[in-house]
Amino acid sequence: MNSEPTICVTSAMRAQIEVIPCKICGDKSSGIHYGVITCEGCKGFFRRSQQNSVIYTCSRQQSCPIDRTSRNRCQHCRLQKCVVLGMSRDAVKFGRMSKKQRDSLHAEVQKHRLQQQQQQQPGKAEAAVQAYAPTTAAHGQAKLAQDPLPSGHGPAPAKAGSGGHGYCPLEPGSSPDQTGPPLNEMKYRPFAQNSACADFLSRPSFVRLQGSPLTSVTELDHVIQNVVKSHRETCQFLPEEVQALRWEIFSPTEVESYQKKSTEEMWQNCAHRITDAIQYVVEFAKRIDGFMELCQNDQIVLLKAGSLEVVLLRMCRAFNPSNNTVFFEGKYAGPEVFRSLGCEDLTNSIFEFSQGMCLLRLSEQELALFSAMVLISADRQFLQEKFKVERLQTNIQLALKHVLQRNRHDAILAKLPLKVSLLRALCVHHAEKLRTFRLTYPLIVHSLFPPLYKELFTSESEHSTTFDL
Repeated sequence: MNSEPTICVTSAMRAQIEVIPCKICGDKSSGIHYGVITCEGCKGFFRRSQQNSVIYTCSRQQSCPIDRTSRNRCQHCRLQKCVVLGMSRDAVKFGRMSKKQRDSLHAEVQKHRLQQQQQQQPGKAEAAVQAYAPTTAAHGQAKLAQDPLPSGHGPAPAKAGSGGHGYCPLEPGSSPDQTGPPLNEMKYRPFAQNSACADFLSRPSFVRLQGSPLTSVTELDHVIQNVVKSHRETCQFLPEEVQALRWEIFSPTEVESYQKKSTEEMWQNCAHRITDAIQYVVEFAKRIDGFMELCQNDQIVLLKAGSLEVVLLRMCRAFNPSNNTVFFEGKYAGPEVFRSLGCEDLTNSIFEFSQGMCLLRLSEQELALFSAMVLISADRQFLQEKFKVERLQTNIQLALKHVLQRNRHDAILAKLPLKVSLLRALCVHHAEKLRTFRLTYPLIVHSLFPPLYKELFTSESEHSTTFDL
């Protein structure tokens, strides 16, 4: 299947359809795709699942909840939900719906409009419901308007990488347990009204796009709280978990088994692990107040340029400087575990960088703000609204400086620019190694590497996928 079946939808029809959330994940829908009302993300996920003819597996019990915050975690359960709800390459098109189907669609549109009305104007919506209370249908709609989001369509509590509000910058298709999705279907969506962000509108904005950077201590504290909270909620591993395993090291036999892996197998393995970590970085980015206010192009640019840098920063929390090992696939591994990659120089440089980061002894607050500053960097190429990124970055820099001074870590400020330079050099080195590997094993990269990894780390001339924004 090369493209979605053509659907003839008038602007009026589309406006009605888009009132209804995506049937798969509950995000804002963009129309009827493959026979089901879905968002752009789920449309793209289903399309690729059919194009690639891949077989997804579930590492849990094949009953994973699929909503807009957890949809990236299990491709198997997501595809099953698509199929169960009727998505098909041969799906009936909107223009061929029966009168019964159109009536059902119209009723659902009215239901969701009533829900939206009550959320936006609680007093008026309640009065309208009371006025129509005598009729059974109106009474039913009143109940629907008061009910919370149905199961599977609301924010799910999560240990890491879940939840999320504001702009979702990646088109789903994978999870921290699966291969990663491309970023080519980024799409604006309004904030989810969950406990994590219910007070968003009541606090000062993270970034004042029409004014000068924030200066008051109160506003700085709001920035710090938001970034640190976003960091903690999207850490791939909880600090206490990896700390408890610091001395769980691969045995000589296990090390030898890794060293016996072929170069292509080990590259594929590491590509998946990197993609897993990047999933959490993307979630981190979209939770930072102000990131969603950037244009789509600039969000993609920042994620493509900075996501691996943040992964390498976060690596210091899963690194044991006492024995030069890093948490990898359940245990701590030294550089020798990665020998079959054929990148000993790159591997050693990454381990040295982690050693250096550990020596800084950054607090969680400081690491979170430094990560945000690295990610939201106004000197990236191809930004369209650089001034907005600059103001957002300035706010984060001020917050980081405020925390360092408060913690009496002023001396660290002078060391951070060097760390940024080292991060960028490591990412360039990684790109060079990947380019060499790709020239030797083009089919492995094309067929077996995660889509997100390919989109982030291969140029347009090397990889044909484009962003459909």
